[in-house]
Amino acid sequence: MSGIPSSTWYVDFFTELPNEFWRRVVPPEVTVEEIDFVEERLGLAPRSRVLDVPCGSGRHSLELARRGHRVTGVDLSAEAIGHARRSSAGLDVEFIRADMREVPQDDGFDAVVCLGNSFGYLELGDLREFAAALGRAVRSGGGLVVDLASAAESVLPGYRAEPRTMRTGDITVLATSEYDVVGSRILSRYRFTRDGQELDATAVHHVHTVAQVVDLLAATGFADVELFGGTGGEPHGIGSGRLLLTARRTS
Repeated sequence: MSGIPSSTWYVDFFTELPNEFWRRVVPPEVTVEEIDFVEERLGLAPRSRVLDVPCGSGRHSLELARRGHRVTGVDLSAEAIGHARRSSAGLDVEFIRADMREVPQDDGFDAVVCLGNSFGYLELGDLREFAAALGRAVRSGGGLVVDLASAAESVLPGYRAEPRTMRTGDITVLATSEYDVVGSRILSRYRFTRDGQELDATAVHHVHTVAQVVDLLAATGFADVELFGGTGGEPHGIGSGRLLLTARRTS
């Protein structure tokens, strides 16, 4: 469980075993609370057209579609997209396998959501490209929600790298992490085990200040930024475990 991962670690990370673990470990009520937050904070009208990127196995896309919205989910993981498609019968949702920067560019979405801490997957230059793609995807006046657990204000106060073990059903995960000071990033190393199967994988979350994120989004046409520390609407502050950012595309 050593070595420095590549900048494109996410291309190979999200195979069946990690995906199945994350599908199991998030309670359904968490997804409901997150989509309640999206609908309320963005004021989504009925039948809004929503882009979910990266959508993973589709938990947010499917919940949005169940509420009557027209949804497009984009993700690079073939396994996750396949699972999402199998779960979408009868719903107005399309799942596309593509890099998160290769979203539809038709300027027609009422809202775009980037949930599950994936906004930190990319290095700064690639993140600018991703933000620009989101700006081109959403209509003027449309909304954005970004979910980020790796904002500097969240991560650095009291940072401690302690091993932890997580279990769900027959899957056990040993997780360790370290902060790479030179790269301003968290390296999270996982050992997944299930029925004799063992998989080592490393995830990378780049750490940016809130100001950097806000400036990056402003450069791609987003304004009216609000910062929250959770789905209950509490303000984000130093040591908040999570940043939920909302914004509007104004140009």
